[in-house]
Amino acid sequence: MFSKETYVARRESLKKRMKSGLLIFPGNKETGMNYKDNWYPFRQDSSFLYYFGINLPDLYVLIDLDNDKEILFGDDLTPEDFVWVGAVEPLSTYTEKCGIAEVQPMAKLEAYIQRAQQKGQDLHYLPPYRNKITIEISNLTGIPVNEVEAKKSVEFTKAVIAQRSIKSAEEVKELHKAVNITAAMHRHAIKWTKHGVTEKQIAGELQAIAIAGGGNISFPIILTKNGQYLHNHATQAVIENGDIVLCDCGAETAMNYAGDMTRTFPVAERFTAIQREVYSIVLDAHESAAAALKPGYRFKDAHLLACSRIVEGLKGLGLMKGDTQEAVNTGAHTLFFQCGLGHFMGMDVHDMENFGEQLVGYTDDLKKSTEFGLKSLRLGKALEEGNVLTVEPGIYFNPFLIDSWKAQGKYTDFVNYEEVEKFKTFGGMRVEEDFLITANGKELLGDPLAKTIEEIEELKNL
Repeated sequence: MFSKETYVARRESLKKRMKSGLLIFPGNKETGMNYKDNWYPFRQDSSFLYYFGINLPDLYVLIDLDNDKEILFGDDLTPEDFVWVGAVEPLSTYTEKCGIAEVQPMAKLEAYIQRAQQKGQDLHYLPPYRNKITIEISNLTGIPVNEVEAKKSVEFTKAVIAQRSIKSAEEVKELHKAVNITAAMHRHAIKWTKHGVTEKQIAGELQAIAIAGGGNISFPIILTKNGQYLHNHATQAVIENGDIVLCDCGAETAMNYAGDMTRTFPVAERFTAIQREVYSIVLDAHESAAAALKPGYRFKDAHLLACSRIVEGLKGLGLMKGDTQEAVNTGAHTLFFQCGLGHFMGMDVHDMENFGEQLVGYTDDLKKSTEFGLKSLRLGKALEEGNVLTVEPGIYFNPFLIDSWKAQGKYTDFVNYEEVEKFKTFGGMRVEEDFLITANGKELLGDPLAKTIEEIEELKNL
């Protein structure tokens, strides 16, 4: 946990924004893997961690703004429970560490909420993303289950987004740590992915590095020789010389802050000539977009800049043609770059996206697009000092998309399909780094990791 003063200050800032009503914070519960008591690793709700720092299941906190109360509801474990898990400190120890004065048994939670309703207090809760919490909120408030999502507090959600979007110095320190563990995972992948190993073998070794760092992976590892599929997780496929491997992975620290990086590298000692050309285009798009980051700059414009650089590069390879800006405006580039440039990162690897991408990544004046490609851009709004985000352009030669669009005659003014046909077995490439937006620009999180062709080849051949 951070200091008590940190959590108290965060809650005081929230109270000033919200002013009145009852703020309901459900903690997460244990989740069964294949039956009730065989659990997945527990992961606390990130907003619960942000305001209270207590990483235990089956808890609620109410902040009663009208009566100036903060109450944690939960039940201490019994000696019989200790048989299974060992001695655990009482909840009062944790509330002392985060500055909450009152602890009540869970059995009293429903009555407190009902009294608040009877007094006419507004109930505020964040959008639930787990079914059990949705059902509990329904039971506690009397709101029908199918209306719980619709009756979430947008005011509350926007207040939390505003706070969590700006990272403090102590958060940035944790994020540097997460990114450095992530970088260690990538160095291992680049160096030890060799002819004859399987994707899962390397992915398992990377997860071990994340766990050894004190936490775990921040999302399921993407490690594949079929990088043309954006979220292709590791399989038992055997990796061979000539393959290009895309590794997108991240570590989460013990404090639950995430890293998220991607590197693409050859299995053999060197990139082939054509691999070098495609990788150079991706890296140029990445460097161009990253160089533009600063407060006040719309991330959507960074995305479009990367798209333009990709089109220019593909024109050089003979795969695209015509006016670059017109090609981007019409969406022709999405044959090769189907996703968004990046996303916020923090306690969640896609930070706060449980609140909805429109609220987190856009504004009332900037709406999220519904067009193919742009609809996958999770972050579009102007950047602020203290934001943490990823930059990850890529080029993907998806044979199914190529065949479909060629048959439809889509974008023939901009795409040389006969040349593209030659790349249908190429795969995909992306490069991803994590940045903090500073007063005058941006700062790379973590120590630099091999990124250029020369650096990657040097690391492979150490």
